Amino acid sequence: MSDQKTPSGDFDRVPLRTYAERAYLDYAMYVVLDRALPHVGDGLKPVQRRIIYAMSELGLSAAAKHKKSARTVGDVIGKFHPHGDSACYEAMVLMAQPFSYRYPLVDGQGNFGSPDDPKSFAAMRYTESRLAPYARTLLAELGQGTADWVPNFDGTLKEPKLLPARLPNLLLNGGQGIAVGMATDIPPHNLREVVSACIRLLERPSTSIEELCEHIQGPDFPTGGEIISSREDIMALYQTGHGAVRQRAIWEREGEEVIITALPHQVSPAKVLEQIAAQMQAKKLPLIADLRDESDHEHPTRLVIVPRSNRVDLTALMDHLFATTDLERSVRVNFNVIGNDGKPGVRNLREMLKEWLAYRRQTVTRRLEHRLDQVVDRLHILEGLLIAFLNIDEVIHIIRTEEEPKPVLMERFGLTGTQAEAILELKLRHLAKLEEFKIRGEKDELEAERKNLEATLGSAARLTRLIRDELMADAEQYGDERRSRLVQREAAQALKETDLVPSEPVTVIVSENGWVRAAKGHEIKPEELNYRAGDDFLAASRGRSNQLACFLDTSGRSYSLPAHELPSARSLGEPLTGRFSPPSGAAFCSVAIGSPEEKVLLASSAGYGFVTALENLHTRQKAGKQLLSLPAGSTVLPIAPVADAEEGVLICATSEGYLLAYYVAELPELARGKGNKLINIPPKARKAGETMVGAIVVASGQDCLVWAGQRYLRMSWSDTENYWGERAQRGRKLPRGFQKVTRLGLAD
Repeated sequence: MSDQKTPSGDFDRVPLRTYAERAYLDYAMYVVLDRALPHVGDGLKPVQRRIIYAMSELGLSAAAKHKKSARTVGDVIGKFHPHGDSACYEAMVLMAQPFSYRYPLVDGQGNFGSPDDPKSFAAMRYTESRLAPYARTLLAELGQGTADWVPNFDGTLKEPKLLPARLPNLLLNGGQGIAVGMATDIPPHNLREVVSACIRLLERPSTSIEELCEHIQGPDFPTGGEIISSREDIMALYQTGHGAVRQRAIWEREGEEVIITALPHQVSPAKVLEQIAAQMQAKKLPLIADLRDESDHEHPTRLVIVPRSNRVDLTALMDHLFATTDLERSVRVNFNVIGNDGKPGVRNLREMLKEWLAYRRQTVTRRLEHRLDQVVDRLHILEGLLIAFLNIDEVIHIIRTEEEPKPVLMERFGLTGTQAEAILELKLRHLAKLEEFKIRGEKDELEAERKNLEATLGSAARLTRLIRDELMADAEQYGDERRSRLVQREAAQALKETDLVPSEPVTVIVSENGWVRAAKGHEIKPEELNYRAGDDFLAASRGRSNQLACFLDTSGRSYSLPAHELPSARSLGEPLTGRFSPPSGAAFCSVAIGSPEEKVLLASSAGYGFVTALENLHTRQKAGKQLLSLPAGSTVLPIAPVADAEEGVLICATSEGYLLAYYVAELPELARGKGNKLINIPPKARKAGETMVGAIVVASGQDCLVWAGQRYLRMSWSDTENYWGERAQRGRKLPRGFQKVTRLGLAD
């Protein structure tokens, strides 16, 4: 329970839940209406409105001299906005930043931040400011009876409830704000486009959103860039009042370099360079050699990207950067504003323009009525002055002889109190004959003006024409060309990792102890490299740096790793166990590298095997994947490349000197498993320890090497004819001296 004091001084007991709900609701309404959301009329939040008004009261017009920003902030928080000075100053700085506001309201002198860091502005005691010329559209009609005046926070002063905006500032400069349970994100637009749409809606109230979008093509951000959202997406945004706009930087080719000349709204050039540099340091972007920021006063945005070579596809590179950095980003849009009825709500484009035009019509009407009242009052006084001039001698006599001349004048000439007071306040110099002609001339002019004002106020068409003419005049004075290009494009896609790596010849080398390294080129002789003590060469494979290197262990599991990530052959390499987690007791025994569609032969010493695509060996798993199933007691044979899957000859050899040759096309292609029988090893021979020691595929023109210890037999394509048979046969014995085969190989 909570005690709440009543006006009489007594306390009422109120449930805490009720008190908390009421207090939070009051706070929420205050945040929504008096802090976070702009009004559709002048497009300003209260703090912005108070800053603009306070600056006008200080005489800081666009033609005045700059004054210290601290003076403005002091006036604002002391007279109208009792909040923190830093928050108030930050709001003023935002209105002065040409990269934040499409049409800045404040003209700043000094450090008001930069696109790299908008909040890097100097303290308010160092900077100076005044109103920008555009701010006149908000203030020009302020003293003409157009604004409702309300007491300030302490009731000692009056401040305008809304400023009489001559242009739809809400759409022109946009706005952002977060309230309780709602937010607003309105992008800026081009002045000429918005005015053109207003005029069309003004002249034909039934204009649809589609027709309005013929004028308003889309948002227009101060930093330029490209808007790549589709026409349908932009149309849906204006129809619903919420959505997103996708922005992209603008770049051009200058020689072999990429020059970025415009960035998306609120994107920091330094952050973009940092994002690109982070990819370069992580070796995920080897296509770029250097980055530079050459931005200066003449070129506000000029980021230079230097590719590694002239063979780099710059379009593909920029698509990758668009997808992975802030060079392309989405801007949320939510047309949530306070309407003329004082209630917040999301409005579509037509509703927003219609409400502003209603506000503008009301403002212009009040201005004309105020002027009409002034004209009528002045005419009334002029009529009295003319009566006095026609009877000047008698008027002077009454003034000289009567103690209270005012009632006497009123009774004698039928004057009102206002007219009599004006006569009594006349200076002697105004009694000249020439003054009568001036009064008559002024009276005629005011009579004509009164007739014109009454005609305009009495005719909706004339009032509409006046509003249109004023909009066109302001568009001519303050309008400019569109900055954000409208180019419909698909969202960028990042390049695959292999596409980012330059394609260079490499040789991947694995040692007996499982250490791996990669040498540039295919001419290197792996056997002649240095190895650690107790270690030696095991296997090597030739491929390209942008391909995956595949490894096979003694348990039949496969692993893969990008070749460009491997250490250089100038070092002793690194252990594969640092990259992978093979089963206990398993060791790496073979390596292969090539394009995913290339074919390889996998086989076990039991005489079984299959052909598979190299992509089946690819895996992201650190523990690898089971690829080759091993019969009991068998081991994994080295991976054999299949250069010609149609005409290539598969040659198998056993430890007892049996050799079998047949077309590799006879062997089915599998993704994984034990495979099919390649060569027959009878059970009796298997028990005696005979195994298959090698299985390779020989293309036309290649020679095969049959090793028996240190000796080898070189066999050409034609020499294998004596050993031809069908798959899974026993094969034929090799010549004497080669009946203890140790391995098979291809001649260089």
